[in-house]
Amino acid sequence: MKRVVYIGLGSNLGDKKENLEQALKMLESADEVRITRVSSLYQSEPWGVKDQDDFLNQVIEIETGLEALDLLHLLQTIEIDMGRRRDAKWGPRNIDLDILLYGDEVLQSEALQVPHAHMRERLFVLLPLQEINSDIVFPDDGTSLREVLVRVLVRDRNAIKKL
Repeated sequence: MKRVVYIGLGSNLGDKKENLEQALKMLESADEVRITRVSSLYQSEPWGVKDQDDFLNQVIEIETGLEALDLLHLLQTIEIDMGRRRDAKWGPRNIDLDILLYGDEVLQSEALQVPHAHMRERLFVLLPLQEINSDIVFPDDGTSLREVLVRVLVRDRNAIKKL
């Protein structure tokens, strides 16, 4: 069964734009993945660990027949193939690929939490997500993307800019 999935992409090391483009090409070439929408690029301040370069972020919508954990494994393989190192939580990285929403499913395991645990706090996820589908409703609590976005914009409106 095909599902609509939203994936967040981020990079703050090396050629950030090229890193995002390379990740998109690798995803496009994967079996059972079709990219259907791609947001603009957004520059954002680091989240969690502040003493690092700004990030370049975007969100994509895909259609996939992959199960959630198989998709997670694919994303982690792309990160590894691109040279991602996991030296520090929320530290600098050349590529970060996160499953934000997986259809209308709510998933809770040691390996994967969907909706993504921190997405409702991050403008660099919410703004590009709103750009490609403003009608999203979070499957775990029925809150609309618009409601969440308004709350976070009031708090963090200077932390991100569209490129």
